Amino acid sequence: MHAFDVLGDPVRRRILELLADGEQTSGAVTAAIRAEFGITQPAVSQHLRVLRDNGFATVRPDGARRLYAVDNTALQEVDEWLEPFRKAWVPRLAAMATEVARGKRTRRLAAASHETRQERGTPDD
Repeated sequence: MHAFDVLGDPVRRRILELLADGEQTSGAVTAAIRAEFGITQPAVSQHLRVLRDNGFATVRPDGARRLYAVDNTALQEVDEWLEPFRKAWVPRLAAMATEVARGKRTRRLAAASHETRQERGTPDD
């Protein structure tokens, strides 16, 4: 299965989001997914298996529990595939960050100027 086929499913993406916060028991993952998507425990188990079989998740036994975690192997492959496309968005994101910083600076200077005028009793323009 291609990485984007695996990631194309919203349930599997959500499972990965849960696992990104750290190792989770299969019971915790199942409870969260069942609550959000209303699917059965066997369906959640199947999604976990797809993630595991395709290099997105690992599982290890811990007594009677099974602990799942993100496996970066397949995610690194996705990252490498996306590399040629970054040239389209990286400059735009950098420009946006510059504009956001400029806007924050402008608001900060305006607020400081306003406070100074109030302290002096000078009316705003």
